[in-house]
Amino acid sequence: MKTILKLTRPLLLMALSLLCFIKSIAQINPRPLYAQNNKKHTAAKAKPGYSKSTLGTDQFKEFTKLVAQANVIYMQPKGFKEIPAPNDEDFSFDYALQLPGQDFEVWFQVKSQKQNYTSYEQGQYDIDRETENPDSIYINMSKAHATAFTGERENPIRTIPANVLRRYKADAGKSYLLNLLDLPATKHYKYALLIALQRNHTGTIMAVCFTNDKGPEFFKNVDRASNCLKFKP
Repeated sequence: MKTILKLTRPLLLMALSLLCFIKSIAQINPRPLYAQNNKKHTAAKAKPGYSKSTLGTDQFKEFTKLVAQANVIYMQPKGFKEIPAPNDEDFSFDYALQLPGQDFEVWFQVKSQKQNYTSYEQGQYDIDRETENPDSIYINMSKAHATAFTGERENPIRTIPANVLRRYKADAGKSYLLNLLDLPATKHYKYALLIALQRNHTGTIMAVCFTNDKGPEFFKNVDRASNCLKFKP
């Protein structure tokens, strides 16, 4: 019996030691596991989301390229909404805006004349080559558009005064107040104010503002719309 007790005592001590070790592991190990899981959870919360940036419509992107090429600054006017600009055999414009809730919209056309002017300079002494001075292209261009809108070859034309040209950093300009043909292409608008601006050796800007009422509110809207474009200093 004494022999058995002598043999079992070490076994009991080993069993008790093992039990204590297991308990200590059970108490210690969950902390690192919890801490690790908590780090993962925190990291998941802290991970920033990816916000999709608004780069504008394809029409606007193309328009900004044309604006840059012509050394023009464009600022989107408040309260206006972008609409598709006409681009067909009758009317070809680059950008268009509408004033929601009012019978008013505006079409823009911007063209760089830099390359044309370079070609003009290179060929102006060539007697076999006739090239129109790009600085006067805006005159015939605006006349052609006025005729397309009204069906009349001759339309009342005004020269834009110097103080107004300075606002747009332009060198010359013309304007037409038009009575429009009843056309689906112009959404059956009755009237339009066509403004053409030119910067020497640089480019042209054309804006056509449409309305059904030529009252004071129309000209306020024209001022708001036309102030969004000007040549760079």
